[in-house]
Amino acid sequence: MKNRSLVSINDYSKEEIIRILDLAEEFEKQPLQNLLGGRVVASLFFEPSTRTRLSFETAIQQLGGNVIGFASAASTSVSKGESLKDTILMVANYSNLIVMRHPVEGSARYASEVSSVPIINAGDGANQHPTQCLLDLYSIRKTQGTLDNLEVTFVGDLKYGRTVHSLVIALSQFNTKFHLVSPEELKLPSAVKRHIKEAKLSYEQYTDFTDVIPKSDIIYMTRIQRERFPDPLEYEKVKNAYILENAMLDNSKDNVRILHPLPRVNEISTDVDQNPKAYYFQQALNGVFVRQALIATIMGVK
Repeated sequence: MKNRSLVSINDYSKEEIIRILDLAEEFEKQPLQNLLGGRVVASLFFEPSTRTRLSFETAIQQLGGNVIGFASAASTSVSKGESLKDTILMVANYSNLIVMRHPVEGSARYASEVSSVPIINAGDGANQHPTQCLLDLYSIRKTQGTLDNLEVTFVGDLKYGRTVHSLVIALSQFNTKFHLVSPEELKLPSAVKRHIKEAKLSYEQYTDFTDVIPKSDIIYMTRIQRERFPDPLEYEKVKNAYILENAMLDNSKDNVRILHPLPRVNEISTDVDQNPKAYYFQQALNGVFVRQALIATIMGVK
């Protein structure tokens, strides 16, 4: 895994995923480890981010590394017309590893092909978000004690949700039963469902999720993403399709946990926050430990 880019969760085998999760457990117990010795990691965010960017930068600093980069392409030469290729070639001269978020699907794969240093995909359009997937897996395993034989419910934007795409693909390597809840317009793409079918696992699709809650071990809520809709009127039709309220969890399993990649808009009512079944803020913290494990592995210091 040393010096290998992570563009898609498909780039890692089941065994490699487990290795990252195990290492993340070690970092959770002892997050401050001076392993990078001042090595430089570039953080290139061509698209807005809070949790992903800050958790990566926290992970780098806690590992004793240095961060360069930008939080907005508007402040860089990209605004002058510089190509992605030229940006990557230039930044690779200054760094040992590049973390990149970009709005165009396939941009991370392209960057990995032209870069002389490894690339970590921090989200490429509506395609994939493999590091979010790893922290989601870590959160599921931590709360359930396993990744096998779980019933996982995905709710909301399954069409454009890159976090959903990556997590469904990864969970298809385990014995997962999938419940897919979305408006008709936002169903999980066939290319992602193919992974479930090839693994000979089962899934059910719904437009209402009330009856699914009591079956679920994990409820993975997602935001309806306004920025992904080419037609604002289509967004208006579905923006409030699903809102999870505290009372809806009354008949849920004791072990169920509510996950959300965040940011939340109004799809989880704030009255859920105090419920011990709510796990989304701890989930965000887990991102630091998982990203420490990933960076340390790619840089060859663990």
